[in-house]
Amino acid sequence: MLLTDLSKKIKHYHMQGSIDGITIESIEMNSREVENGALFVCLEGFTVDGHEFVEDAINNGAVAIVSQKPISASVPVIQVADTIKALAILADAFYDSPSNELNIIGVTGTNGKTTLTYLLDEIYTKAGKKTAVIGTIEMKIGDDTYPVANTTPDALFLHKNLRKMVNQNVDTVIMEVSSHALSLGRVYGVDFNRVCFTNLSQDHLDYHKDMDEYAYAKSLLFAQLGNKFSDEKSAIVNADSPYSRMMERATSHPVISYGIDSNALVSATNIHLSPRGLVFDINTSNGNFSVETNLTGKFNVYNMLAAVGVAVSDNVSTSTIQEALEAVKGVPGRFEAVKSEAPYTVIVDYAHTPDSLENVLLSIEELKENRVITIVGCGGDRDRSKRPKMANIAMEYSDYVVFTSDNPRSEEPATILEDMTDGLTQTHYEVIENRKDAINAVIGEADEGDIILIAGKGHETYQEINGIKHHFDDRETALEAINSNLKE
Repeated sequence: MLLTDLSKKIKHYHMQGSIDGITIESIEMNSREVENGALFVCLEGFTVDGHEFVEDAINNGAVAIVSQKPISASVPVIQVADTIKALAILADAFYDSPSNELNIIGVTGTNGKTTLTYLLDEIYTKAGKKTAVIGTIEMKIGDDTYPVANTTPDALFLHKNLRKMVNQNVDTVIMEVSSHALSLGRVYGVDFNRVCFTNLSQDHLDYHKDMDEYAYAKSLLFAQLGNKFSDEKSAIVNADSPYSRMMERATSHPVISYGIDSNALVSATNIHLSPRGLVFDINTSNGNFSVETNLTGKFNVYNMLAAVGVAVSDNVSTSTIQEALEAVKGVPGRFEAVKSEAPYTVIVDYAHTPDSLENVLLSIEELKENRVITIVGCGGDRDRSKRPKMANIAMEYSDYVVFTSDNPRSEEPATILEDMTDGLTQTHYEVIENRKDAINAVIGEADEGDIILIAGKGHETYQEINGIKHHFDDRETALEAINSNLKE
Protein backbone atom coordinates (compact mmCIF):
# COMPACT_ATOMS: atom_id res chain seq x y z
CA MET A 1 0.00 0.00 0.00
CA LEU A 2 1.35 3.45 -0.89
CA LEU A 3 2.33 5.49 2.17
CA THR A 4 0.81 8.58 0.58
CA ASP A 5 -2.59 6.85 0.65
CA LEU A 6 -2.07 5.44 4.12
CA SER A 7 -0.97 8.76 5.62
CA LYS A 8 -4.18 10.46 4.45
CA LYS A 9 -6.08 8.40 7.02
CA ILE A 10 -4.22 10.14 9.87
CA LYS A 11 -5.20 13.59 8.47
CA HIS A 12 -3.13 15.79 10.81
CA TYR A 13 0.65 15.39 11.09
CA HIS A 14 4.03 16.98 10.50
CA MET A 15 6.14 15.52 7.70
CA GLN A 16 9.91 15.19 7.75
CA GLY A 17 11.21 14.06 4.35
CA SER A 18 9.25 12.87 1.31
CA ILE A 19 7.01 9.83 1.29
CA ASP A 20 6.25 9.93 -2.43
CA GLY A 21 6.53 6.52 -4.06
CA ILE A 22 7.10 4.61 -0.81
CA THR A 23 5.22 1.32 -0.62
CA ILE A 24 4.43 -0.14 2.80
CA GLU A 25 4.61 -3.91 3.08
CA SER A 26 3.83 -4.16 6.79
CA ILE A 27 3.25 -2.10 9.94
CA GLU A 28 5.25 -2.88 13.06
CA MET A 29 5.56 -1.53 16.61
CA ASN A 30 8.41 -3.83 17.66
CA SER A 31 11.74 -3.01 15.99
CA ARG A 32 12.80 -6.68 16.20
CA GLU A 33 9.89 -7.68 13.95
CA VAL A 34 10.62 -5.06 11.28
CA GLU A 35 11.47 -6.32 7.80
CA ASN A 36 12.10 -4.58 4.48
CA GLY A 37 9.30 -2.21 3.54
CA ALA A 38 7.89 -1.81 7.06
CA LEU A 39 6.34 1.30 8.57
CA PHE A 40 7.60 1.50 12.17
CA VAL A 41 5.29 3.14 14.72
CA CYS A 42 6.93 4.37 17.94
CA LEU A 43 4.87 3.68 21.05
CA GLU A 44 5.64 4.89 24.57
CA GLY A 45 5.09 2.02 26.98
CA PHE A 46 5.35 1.78 30.75
CA THR A 47 8.92 0.50 30.62
CA VAL A 48 10.01 0.82 26.98
CA ASP A 49 9.87 3.80 24.60
CA GLY A 50 9.74 2.82 20.94
CA HIS A 51 11.39 6.11 19.95
CA GLU A 52 14.63 4.70 21.33
CA PHE A 53 14.63 1.90 18.74
CA VAL A 54 14.22 3.93 15.57
CA GLU A 55 17.74 3.18 14.30
CA ASP A 56 17.25 -0.54 14.97
CA ALA A 57 14.01 -0.44 12.98
CA ILE A 58 15.70 1.35 10.07
CA ASN A 59 18.59 -1.12 10.10
CA ASN A 60 16.05 -3.95 9.91
CA GLY A 61 14.37 -2.42 6.86
CA ALA A 62 11.87 0.23 7.99
CA VAL A 63 11.22 2.70 5.16
CA ALA A 64 9.36 5.28 7.26
CA ILE A 65 8.68 6.14 10.91
CA VAL A 66 5.59 7.35 12.76
CA SER A 67 6.48 9.16 15.99
CA GLN A 68 4.94 11.51 18.51
CA LYS A 69 8.26 13.15 19.37
CA PRO A 70 10.66 15.10 17.16
CA ILE A 71 13.30 12.63 16.01
CA SER A 72 16.16 12.56 13.54
CA ALA A 73 16.12 9.67 11.08
CA SER A 74 17.51 8.70 7.69
CA VAL A 75 14.01 7.82 6.42
CA PRO A 76 10.84 9.96 6.31
CA VAL A 77 9.19 10.67 9.66
CA ILE A 78 5.48 11.31 10.18
CA GLN A 79 5.03 13.06 13.53
CA VAL A 80 1.58 12.80 15.10
CA ALA A 81 0.02 13.88 18.39
CA ASP A 82 -0.76 10.33 19.53
CA THR A 83 0.91 7.24 18.07
CA ILE A 84 -1.53 4.88 19.80
CA LYS A 85 -4.44 6.36 17.85
CA ALA A 86 -2.34 6.63 14.72
CA LEU A 87 -1.39 2.94 14.97
CA ALA A 88 -5.05 1.91 15.20
CA ILE A 89 -6.05 4.13 12.26
CA LEU A 90 -3.16 2.91 10.14
CA ALA A 91 -3.73 -0.75 11.00
CA ASP A 92 -7.45 -0.50 10.26
CA ALA A 93 -6.69 1.12 6.88
CA PHE A 94 -3.79 -1.20 5.99
CA TYR A 95 -5.93 -4.29 6.62
CA ASP A 96 -8.96 -2.71 4.88
CA SER A 97 -11.24 -2.25 7.91
CA PRO A 98 -11.84 -5.96 8.63
CA SER A 99 -14.10 -5.36 11.64
CA ASN A 100 -16.72 -3.89 9.28
CA GLU A 101 -17.09 -7.33 7.71
CA LEU A 102 -17.57 -9.22 10.98
CA ASN A 103 -20.18 -9.56 13.70
CA ILE A 104 -18.05 -8.54 16.70
CA ILE A 105 -19.19 -9.06 20.27
CA GLY A 106 -17.22 -7.35 23.04
CA VAL A 107 -17.43 -8.61 26.62
CA THR A 108 -16.21 -6.56 29.58
CA GLY A 109 -16.45 -6.82 33.36
CA THR A 110 -14.36 -7.96 36.31
CA ASN A 111 -15.52 -11.57 36.39
CA GLY A 112 -17.13 -13.96 33.95
CA LYS A 113 -15.64 -12.65 30.70
CA THR A 114 -13.88 -15.87 29.72
CA THR A 115 -16.78 -18.14 30.62
CA LEU A 116 -19.17 -15.89 28.70
CA THR A 117 -17.01 -16.01 25.56
CA TYR A 118 -17.03 -19.82 25.74
CA LEU A 119 -20.81 -19.88 26.13
CA LEU A 120 -21.29 -17.52 23.20
CA ASP A 121 -18.88 -19.54 21.09
CA GLU A 122 -21.02 -22.62 21.75
CA ILE A 123 -24.25 -20.77 20.92
CA TYR A 124 -23.06 -19.22 17.66
CA THR A 125 -21.41 -22.46 16.55
CA LYS A 126 -24.68 -24.26 17.22
CA ALA A 127 -26.40 -21.55 15.16
CA GLY A 128 -24.22 -22.51 12.19
CA LYS A 129 -21.76 -19.62 12.36
CA LYS A 130 -18.00 -19.91 12.06
CA THR A 131 -16.59 -18.20 15.14
CA ALA A 132 -13.39 -16.77 16.53
CA VAL A 133 -12.62 -16.00 20.17
CA ILE A 134 -10.02 -13.61 21.58
CA GLY A 135 -9.45 -13.69 25.32
CA THR A 136 -7.50 -14.50 28.44
CA ILE A 137 -6.78 -18.12 27.58
CA GLU A 138 -6.09 -17.95 23.85
CA MET A 139 -7.18 -16.74 20.44
CA LYS A 140 -9.25 -19.31 18.59
CA ILE A 141 -10.18 -19.18 14.91
CA GLY A 142 -12.51 -22.04 14.09
CA ASP A 143 -10.76 -25.09 15.56
CA ASP A 144 -7.27 -23.54 15.53
CA THR A 145 -5.82 -21.92 18.66
CA TYR A 146 -3.06 -19.34 19.09
CA PRO A 147 -1.38 -17.86 22.20
CA VAL A 148 -2.04 -14.25 23.22
CA ALA A 149 0.08 -11.99 25.44
CA ASN A 150 -2.79 -9.92 26.88
CA THR A 151 -6.49 -10.49 27.52
CA THR A 152 -7.11 -7.92 24.78
CA PRO A 153 -4.17 -7.60 22.36
CA ASP A 154 -2.96 -4.32 20.83
CA ALA A 155 -4.67 -2.65 17.88
CA LEU A 156 -2.11 -3.86 15.34
CA PHE A 157 -2.55 -7.49 16.40
CA LEU A 158 -6.33 -7.11 16.40
CA HIS A 159 -6.76 -5.59 12.94
CA LYS A 160 -4.21 -7.96 11.42
CA ASN A 161 -5.95 -10.99 12.87
CA LEU A 162 -9.46 -9.71 12.17
CA ARG A 163 -8.43 -9.62 8.50
CA LYS A 164 -7.14 -13.18 8.88
CA MET A 165 -10.53 -14.14 10.31
CA VAL A 166 -12.37 -12.54 7.38
CA ASN A 167 -10.12 -14.43 4.96
CA GLN A 168 -10.97 -17.67 6.77
CA ASN A 169 -14.71 -16.98 6.44
CA VAL A 170 -15.33 -16.26 10.11
CA ASP A 171 -18.73 -14.73 10.75
CA THR A 172 -18.77 -13.91 14.47
CA VAL A 173 -15.89 -12.76 16.69
CA ILE A 174 -16.30 -12.90 20.47
CA MET A 175 -13.75 -10.80 22.32
CA GLU A 176 -12.87 -10.16 25.94
CA VAL A 177 -12.22 -6.44 26.40
CA SER A 178 -10.27 -5.50 29.52
CA SER A 179 -10.27 -2.13 31.24
CA HIS A 180 -6.56 -1.81 30.43
CA ALA A 181 -7.30 -2.32 26.74
CA LEU A 182 -10.02 0.32 26.79
CA SER A 183 -7.98 2.94 28.62
CA LEU A 184 -4.90 2.22 26.48
CA GLY A 185 -6.77 2.39 23.18
CA ARG A 186 -6.13 -1.18 22.09
CA VAL A 187 -9.60 -1.53 20.56
CA TYR A 188 -9.63 1.79 18.71
CA GLY A 189 -11.18 1.28 15.29
CA VAL A 190 -12.88 -2.03 16.10
CA ASP A 191 -16.49 -1.81 14.94
CA PHE A 192 -18.38 -3.68 17.66
CA ASN A 193 -21.90 -4.91 16.97
CA ARG A 194 -22.78 -5.96 20.49
CA VAL A 195 -21.18 -5.26 23.84
CA CYS A 196 -21.89 -6.91 27.18
CA PHE A 197 -21.17 -5.88 30.78
CA THR A 198 -20.92 -8.71 33.31
CA ASN A 199 -20.17 -7.04 36.67
CA LEU A 200 -17.68 -4.83 38.48
CA SER A 201 -15.81 -5.58 41.69
CA GLN A 202 -12.44 -4.63 43.12
CA ASP A 203 -9.56 -5.38 40.78
CA HIS A 204 -6.80 -3.50 38.94
CA LEU A 205 -6.74 -0.66 41.48
CA ASP A 206 -2.98 -0.67 41.05
CA TYR A 207 -3.76 0.78 37.61
CA HIS A 208 -7.07 2.63 38.07
CA LYS A 209 -7.05 5.09 40.95
CA ASP A 210 -10.49 4.06 42.26
CA MET A 211 -13.61 2.09 41.40
CA ASP A 212 -15.23 5.01 39.59
CA GLU A 213 -12.26 5.32 37.22
CA TYR A 214 -12.30 1.55 36.75
CA ALA A 215 -16.02 1.67 35.89
CA TYR A 216 -15.48 4.61 33.54
CA ALA A 217 -12.87 2.59 31.64
CA LYS A 218 -15.39 -0.23 31.22
CA SER A 219 -18.03 2.22 29.99
CA LEU A 220 -15.77 3.25 27.10
CA LEU A 221 -16.70 0.00 25.36
CA PHE A 222 -20.34 1.08 25.34
CA ALA A 223 -19.46 4.55 24.07
CA GLN A 224 -17.46 2.94 21.28
CA LEU A 225 -20.58 1.36 19.83
CA GLY A 226 -20.91 4.74 18.13
CA ASN A 227 -23.70 7.28 17.99
CA LYS A 228 -25.44 6.25 14.77
CA PHE A 229 -28.43 3.99 15.29
CA SER A 230 -28.21 0.58 13.67
CA ASP A 231 -30.25 -2.61 13.87
CA GLU A 232 -26.95 -4.46 14.19
CA LYS A 233 -25.90 -2.77 17.43
CA SER A 234 -27.05 -3.32 21.00
CA ALA A 235 -25.78 -3.32 24.58
CA ILE A 236 -26.35 -6.04 27.16
CA VAL A 237 -25.95 -5.22 30.87
CA ASN A 238 -26.22 -6.96 34.23
CA ALA A 239 -29.14 -5.18 35.87
CA ASP A 240 -28.14 -6.54 39.29
CA SER A 241 -24.85 -4.59 39.19
CA PRO A 242 -24.89 -1.07 40.67
CA TYR A 243 -22.67 0.01 37.76
CA SER A 244 -25.12 -1.07 35.04
CA ARG A 245 -26.65 2.39 34.81
CA MET A 246 -23.25 3.90 33.96
CA MET A 247 -22.90 1.47 31.07
CA GLU A 248 -26.42 2.21 29.85
CA ARG A 249 -25.80 5.97 29.87
CA ALA A 250 -22.59 5.53 27.88
CA THR A 251 -24.37 4.18 24.81
CA SER A 252 -27.09 5.55 22.54
CA HIS A 253 -28.06 2.06 21.40
CA PRO A 254 -30.83 -0.23 22.69
CA VAL A 255 -30.07 -1.98 25.97
CA ILE A 256 -31.04 -5.50 26.98
CA SER A 257 -30.85 -6.08 30.74
CA TYR A 258 -30.38 -9.42 32.44
CA GLY A 259 -30.47 -10.42 36.09
CA ILE A 260 -31.88 -12.49 38.90
CA ASP A 261 -32.91 -9.92 41.50
CA SER A 262 -33.91 -7.02 39.23
CA ASN A 263 -36.78 -6.51 36.82
CA ALA A 264 -34.70 -7.46 33.78
CA LEU A 265 -35.64 -8.32 30.19
CA VAL A 266 -33.75 -11.60 30.50
CA SER A 267 -34.17 -13.22 33.90
CA ALA A 268 -33.79 -16.52 35.76
CA THR A 269 -36.36 -18.18 38.01
CA ASN A 270 -36.75 -21.52 39.77
CA ILE A 271 -32.98 -21.90 40.22
CA HIS A 272 -31.85 -25.26 41.58
CA LEU A 273 -28.17 -25.79 42.41
CA SER A 274 -26.54 -29.15 42.98
CA PRO A 275 -23.06 -30.70 42.83
CA ARG A 276 -24.04 -32.07 39.43
CA GLY A 277 -24.98 -28.72 37.91
CA LEU A 278 -27.81 -26.24 37.47
CA VAL A 279 -31.46 -26.37 36.52
CA PHE A 280 -33.39 -23.12 36.04
CA ASP A 281 -35.88 -21.28 33.86
CA ILE A 282 -34.87 -18.43 31.55
CA ASN A 283 -37.42 -15.76 30.68
CA THR A 284 -36.91 -13.60 27.58
CA SER A 285 -38.90 -11.34 25.28
CA ASN A 286 -38.57 -14.07 22.63
CA GLY A 287 -40.02 -16.79 24.84
CA ASN A 288 -39.19 -18.80 27.95
CA PHE A 289 -37.30 -22.06 28.29
CA SER A 290 -35.55 -24.26 30.86
CA VAL A 291 -31.88 -25.14 31.04
CA GLU A 292 -30.19 -28.12 32.66
CA THR A 293 -26.39 -27.88 32.63
CA ASN A 294 -23.40 -29.45 34.36
CA LEU A 295 -22.02 -25.98 35.10
CA THR A 296 -22.74 -25.01 38.67
CA GLY A 297 -22.75 -21.95 40.91
CA LYS A 298 -24.98 -18.89 40.94
CA PHE A 299 -22.31 -16.93 39.07
CA ASN A 300 -22.81 -19.27 36.13
CA VAL A 301 -26.50 -18.44 36.10
CA TYR A 302 -25.43 -14.84 35.46
CA ASN A 303 -22.96 -15.94 32.79
CA MET A 304 -25.66 -17.89 30.97
CA LEU A 305 -28.17 -15.04 31.26
CA ALA A 306 -25.59 -12.71 29.72
CA ALA A 307 -25.06 -15.15 26.85
CA VAL A 308 -28.81 -15.38 26.32
CA GLY A 309 -29.09 -11.57 26.26
CA VAL A 310 -26.42 -11.30 23.57
CA ALA A 311 -27.86 -14.11 21.47
CA VAL A 312 -31.44 -12.84 21.73
CA SER A 313 -30.27 -9.40 20.59
CA ASP A 314 -28.85 -11.15 17.50
CA ASN A 315 -32.07 -13.04 16.79
CA VAL A 316 -30.67 -16.47 17.63
CA SER A 317 -33.58 -18.81 18.34
CA THR A 318 -34.28 -19.81 21.93
CA SER A 319 -34.19 -23.49 20.92
CA THR A 320 -30.63 -23.06 19.61
CA ILE A 321 -29.61 -21.18 22.75
CA GLN A 322 -31.08 -23.86 24.99
CA GLU A 323 -29.37 -26.67 23.09
CA ALA A 324 -26.01 -24.88 23.18
CA LEU A 325 -26.11 -24.06 26.89
CA GLU A 326 -26.92 -27.65 27.76
CA ALA A 327 -24.01 -28.86 25.61
CA VAL A 328 -21.34 -26.80 27.38
CA LYS A 329 -19.01 -29.06 29.36
CA GLY A 330 -17.01 -26.41 31.21
CA VAL A 331 -14.33 -23.77 30.83
CA PRO A 332 -10.63 -24.42 31.59
CA GLY A 333 -9.70 -23.17 35.04
CA ARG A 334 -13.18 -21.92 35.87
CA PHE A 335 -14.70 -24.00 38.69
CA GLU A 336 -12.88 -26.93 37.09
CA ALA A 337 -12.96 -30.17 39.06
CA VAL A 338 -9.78 -32.23 38.87
CA LYS A 339 -10.95 -35.62 37.63
CA SER A 340 -9.78 -38.47 39.84
CA GLU A 341 -10.89 -41.46 41.89
CA ALA A 342 -10.37 -39.59 45.16
CA PRO A 343 -13.17 -39.57 47.75
CA TYR A 344 -12.78 -35.80 48.03
CA THR A 345 -13.17 -33.03 45.43
CA VAL A 346 -10.49 -30.64 44.19
CA ILE A 347 -11.66 -27.55 42.33
CA VAL A 348 -9.33 -25.18 40.45
CA ASP A 349 -10.62 -21.68 39.80
CA TYR A 350 -9.19 -18.43 38.43
CA ALA A 351 -10.78 -16.44 41.30
CA HIS A 352 -8.28 -13.67 42.00
CA THR A 353 -10.53 -10.86 43.21
CA PRO A 354 -12.49 -10.59 46.46
CA ASP A 355 -15.81 -10.82 44.64
CA SER A 356 -14.89 -13.81 42.47
CA LEU A 357 -13.43 -15.69 45.45
CA GLU A 358 -16.60 -15.06 47.45
CA ASN A 359 -18.79 -16.22 44.55
CA VAL A 360 -16.88 -19.47 44.19
CA LEU A 361 -16.89 -20.17 47.92
CA LEU A 362 -20.61 -19.42 48.18
CA SER A 363 -21.20 -21.94 45.41
CA ILE A 364 -19.06 -24.52 47.23
CA GLU A 365 -20.99 -23.79 50.44
CA GLU A 366 -24.14 -25.03 48.72
CA LEU A 367 -22.42 -28.24 47.61
CA LYS A 368 -20.27 -29.25 50.57
CA GLU A 369 -20.64 -32.52 52.44
CA ASN A 370 -17.69 -32.12 54.80
CA ARG A 371 -14.92 -29.50 55.13
CA VAL A 372 -14.12 -26.68 52.72
CA ILE A 373 -10.36 -26.09 52.50
CA THR A 374 -9.08 -23.14 50.48
CA ILE A 375 -5.59 -22.65 49.04
CA VAL A 376 -5.16 -19.04 47.97
CA GLY A 377 -2.61 -16.29 47.44
CA CYS A 378 -2.41 -12.89 45.73
CA GLY A 379 -0.39 -11.72 42.77
CA GLY A 380 2.61 -9.45 43.21
CA ASP A 381 2.89 -5.94 41.71
CA ARG A 382 -0.88 -5.58 41.82
CA ASP A 383 -3.48 -3.89 44.03
CA ARG A 384 -2.32 -4.49 47.62
CA SER A 385 -5.60 -3.36 49.18
CA LYS A 386 -7.44 -6.48 48.04
CA ARG A 387 -5.03 -8.85 49.82
CA PRO A 388 -6.56 -8.67 53.33
CA LYS A 389 -10.04 -8.68 51.80
CA MET A 390 -9.37 -11.93 49.99
CA ALA A 391 -7.84 -13.43 53.13
CA ASN A 392 -10.90 -12.53 55.20
CA ILE A 393 -13.28 -13.95 52.58
CA ALA A 394 -11.31 -17.21 52.47
CA MET A 395 -11.42 -17.42 56.27
CA GLU A 396 -15.15 -16.66 56.44
CA TYR A 397 -16.26 -19.36 54.04
CA SER A 398 -13.65 -22.06 54.70
CA ASP A 399 -13.08 -24.55 57.49
CA TYR A 400 -9.36 -24.24 56.89
CA VAL A 401 -7.20 -21.96 54.74
CA VAL A 402 -3.67 -22.32 53.44
CA PHE A 403 -2.17 -19.05 52.23
CA THR A 404 0.49 -19.53 49.59
CA SER A 405 2.35 -17.87 46.74
CA ASP A 406 0.47 -16.99 43.54
CA ASN A 407 2.42 -15.08 40.86
CA PRO A 408 4.74 -12.99 43.07
CA ARG A 409 6.34 -11.31 40.05
CA SER A 410 8.96 -8.89 41.44
CA GLU A 411 7.67 -8.92 45.04
CA GLU A 412 8.83 -11.15 47.87
CA PRO A 413 6.18 -13.84 48.45
CA ALA A 414 6.58 -13.45 52.22
CA THR A 415 5.62 -9.77 51.96
CA ILE A 416 2.46 -10.57 50.01
CA LEU A 417 1.50 -13.24 52.54
CA GLU A 418 2.07 -10.83 55.41
CA ASP A 419 -0.26 -8.34 53.71
CA MET A 420 -2.89 -11.07 53.55
CA THR A 421 -2.61 -12.42 57.08
CA ASP A 422 -1.83 -9.33 59.16
CA GLY A 423 -4.92 -8.52 61.16
CA LEU A 424 -6.54 -11.94 60.99
CA THR A 425 -8.07 -12.74 64.36
CA GLN A 426 -9.13 -16.32 63.67
CA THR A 427 -6.54 -19.06 63.64
CA HIS A 428 -7.86 -21.76 61.29
CA TYR A 429 -5.13 -21.15 58.73
CA GLU A 430 -1.47 -21.70 58.02
CA VAL A 431 1.05 -20.20 55.63
CA ILE A 432 2.98 -22.43 53.22
CA GLU A 433 4.88 -20.17 50.87
CA ASN A 434 5.74 -22.75 48.20
CA ARG A 435 2.59 -23.36 46.14
CA LYS A 436 3.39 -26.98 45.29
CA ASP A 437 4.10 -27.76 48.94
CA ALA A 438 0.80 -26.13 49.91
CA ILE A 439 -1.20 -28.23 47.44
CA ASN A 440 0.62 -31.44 48.48
CA ALA A 441 0.06 -30.72 52.17
CA VAL A 442 -3.67 -30.09 51.85
CA ILE A 443 -4.36 -33.07 49.59
CA GLY A 444 -2.23 -35.26 51.83
CA GLU A 445 -4.58 -34.51 54.75
CA ALA A 446 -7.88 -34.55 52.81
CA ASP A 447 -10.80 -36.54 54.18
CA GLU A 448 -13.75 -38.11 52.41
CA GLY A 449 -16.30 -35.49 51.34
CA ASP A 450 -13.90 -32.54 51.62
CA ILE A 451 -13.91 -29.89 48.91
CA ILE A 452 -10.52 -28.32 48.26
CA LEU A 453 -10.49 -25.03 46.36
CA ILE A 454 -7.21 -24.01 44.69
CA ALA A 455 -7.86 -20.38 43.80
CA GLY A 456 -6.13 -17.67 41.82
CA LYS A 457 -4.43 -19.17 38.79
CA GLY A 458 -7.07 -21.28 37.09
CA HIS A 459 -6.05 -22.07 33.50
CA GLU A 460 -2.54 -20.59 33.86
CA THR A 461 0.31 -22.99 33.20
CA TYR A 462 3.06 -20.91 34.76
CA GLN A 463 4.15 -19.14 37.94
CA GLU A 464 5.85 -15.80 37.41
CA ILE A 465 8.77 -15.18 39.79
CA ASN A 466 11.18 -12.27 39.32
CA GLY A 467 10.18 -11.78 35.71
CA ILE A 468 10.59 -15.45 34.77
CA LYS A 469 7.64 -17.71 34.01
CA HIS A 470 8.19 -21.19 35.41
CA HIS A 471 5.93 -24.04 34.32
CA PHE A 472 3.27 -24.58 36.96
CA ASP A 473 -0.27 -25.85 36.51
CA ASP A 474 -2.53 -26.16 39.57
CA ARG A 475 -4.47 -28.96 37.88
CA GLU A 476 -1.36 -31.01 37.10
CA THR A 477 0.10 -30.46 40.56
CA ALA A 478 -3.17 -31.39 42.26
CA LEU A 479 -3.60 -34.56 40.19
CA GLU A 480 -0.03 -35.66 40.94
CA ALA A 481 -0.69 -35.12 44.65
CA ILE A 482 -4.00 -37.01 44.48
CA ASN A 483 -2.46 -39.99 42.68
CA SER A 484 0.44 -40.06 45.14
CA ASN A 485 -2.01 -39.90 48.05
CA LEU A 486 -4.16 -42.72 46.64
CA LYS A 487 -1.14 -45.03 46.32
CA GLU A 488 -0.24 -44.69 49.99
